[in-house]
Amino acid sequence: MPDNWRCGPAVKRLAGLAAAALALCACTSSAAGTSTATASSPQATGTATGSPAGAPPSASTVQADSPRWKLKWQTYFPDSAPLGSFSDCNNNDRTPAAYCAGLPASLRSQWWAYPSGWPDTATETHMPLGGYYDPAHTVWISGGQMHIRMFRTTGSIHSAAVVPKASIGQLYGKYVERFRALDPGSSTGYKSSHLLWPTYAPLNYEVDFPEGEWDSSFCIHVHAIPVGTATKNFCPVGATFAGWSTTEVEWWPGNVAFYLNGTEIYHVTGKWAPDERMSWIIQNETALGGEIAPENSSAQLNISYVAVYTYAGEKG
Repeated sequence: MPDNWRCGPAVKRLAGLAAAALALCACTSSAAGTSTATASSPQATGTATGSPAGAPPSASTVQADSPRWKLKWQTYFPDSAPLGSFSDCNNNDRTPAAYCAGLPASLRSQWWAYPSGWPDTATETHMPLGGYYDPAHTVWISGGQMHIRMFRTTGSIHSAAVVPKASIGQLYGKYVERFRALDPGSSTGYKSSHLLWPTYAPLNYEVDFPEGEWDSSFCIHVHAIPVGTATKNFCPVGATFAGWSTTEVEWWPGNVAFYLNGTEIYHVTGKWAPDERMSWIIQNETALGGEIAPENSSAQLNISYVAVYTYAGEKG
């Protein structure tokens, strides 16, 4: 088993050490891109329907800089990366120099992905069907969006977890993304657990949002001291992968607040708020709730906006 930083959903066996150290500086992207890339075998869909490709959430949904938050990095995905670009990914012995050598130079400083062959949570916990991360065959960028298309032929799931390098090793921060599943009705057996995960051992905290199966709803799960022994869960009514959603996690001393489409929906304080450096992992993998992805199936998540903020020091 590789020594990595990974975790899964609310019920899980925690495996691997945390990776990476201090936060990285990453280039800021701005304007929406228009180029397209052809995703090859297995066949993939290039863009989502029903969303302005690359458009950011509205100003009323995502806040600009404030006394508490300073924008560190954001992207509307202006630069394309064809299927196969997220290749030769290396965690570089758990340092901030993690990279995917196959990415274009404009993106190499912005993104990392779990390397090919790392087991996902279902595999690590010996579920009936598991998966292995395979970013070269599951992730690409085109038309102002990142596309994450997991699939199964006759064996394991091909999973995908991508990491904004600007988020590595932050102490406090705000994390924003806009996403939707392309066809949630046919996404049985695939899920997301986008999470804050400790940079160093001991692994005391984990914060998951959104977490859920793509053909169903998504929830908030907060695990604390040590991870897995105490949990808070909240599932907002009507939160599904079927339409475009914008989620925000705001984390500052003694607090973690969760927003859905600009509205605060949940807030934890005290012992539930991490006080250690964390990294934000956009993790997608085999479902753990008993659903089995059919053979020769696939499912796709599209992301049109991602942002990372640093904590400006206001005492909340």
